[in-house]
Amino acid sequence: MKKILVTGGAGYVGSHACKLLAQSGYEPITFDNLSTGHESSVKWGPLIKGDLQQSELLVKTIQQYEPIAVVHFAASSYVGESVGNPFKYYLNNVGGTVSLLNAMTVIGLKSIVFSSTCATYGTPDVKLISEVCPQLPINPYGQSKLMIEKILGDMANKNQINHISLRYFNAAGADKDGEIGERHDPETHLIPLAIRSALGGSILKIFGTDFNTPDGTAVRDYIHVEDLGRAHILALERLLGGGSSEYFNLGTGQGTSVRQIIEGLDRLGIPVKAINAERREGDPAYLVADASKACQSLGWVPHYQSIDALLETALVWHQKNG
Repeated sequence: MKKILVTGGAGYVGSHACKLLAQSGYEPITFDNLSTGHESSVKWGPLIKGDLQQSELLVKTIQQYEPIAVVHFAASSYVGESVGNPFKYYLNNVGGTVSLLNAMTVIGLKSIVFSSTCATYGTPDVKLISEVCPQLPINPYGQSKLMIEKILGDMANKNQINHISLRYFNAAGADKDGEIGERHDPETHLIPLAIRSALGGSILKIFGTDFNTPDGTAVRDYIHVEDLGRAHILALERLLGGGSSEYFNLGTGQGTSVRQIIEGLDRLGIPVKAINAERREGDPAYLVADASKACQSLGWVPHYQSIDALLETALVWHQKNG
């Protein structure tokens, strides 16, 4: 069976991708320090507990398992935390990736699919963000991911590494089988926070009600985590088939506001009590993808187009797992 090294495979998006990789005939080799991931989410291949800064362990792992490519999720990913502690994000995200790329070049492993982010765009003055929009991050998290994209681009230009960078918009939802879902500590993502608050009887804070959006709350493009996982497999197969390095947005092209998420949960019978709060530093008003390039070049089409269908998968998982 063909093996794929998956950094951060114990995390939210990484674990869903591992399941889909296994279903597609690959064996995912998870490399994760479990700082935010969960050992119980590693179900479809071995787990190597380690940090990306442990260069010798990375090289040893690649030598032992002989993966044919890398899918790179491992990163610190809290926007607010990155504003308060930017050095952590440059050390973990940029430093960790440089260590990974060094291990790959030592062994001669040339293909990597990189988990990037729409945060590299900052706040473009357009309704739909395409890959040609200027990348002007407004927080250290986005800046760190952009730095990695530039490093990968430089290495691709020298034929050292072939890469596809996938710029996600807002990952959401849960595995339709209920085996894995979204668990962060602390939790900062809107949908799990809203579901938890409703199920637990607490109050949800809406951070910002004066954005320049139709209802005043922030608008995001919510993309189901399984759709993200499928895109990684398509990107991987493009690289393994000899495709060139490239960048793709991943989103639905549909914007959903904070209030619309709350209304969607209410339609599912889960009323959310909410209060208004101040905006968080580093939060753009409107982030929605033009993902037509991924659709055309990768043959990728999101299966979850309805926000209610996405919310239902998240709700089922949270009800099952408390």
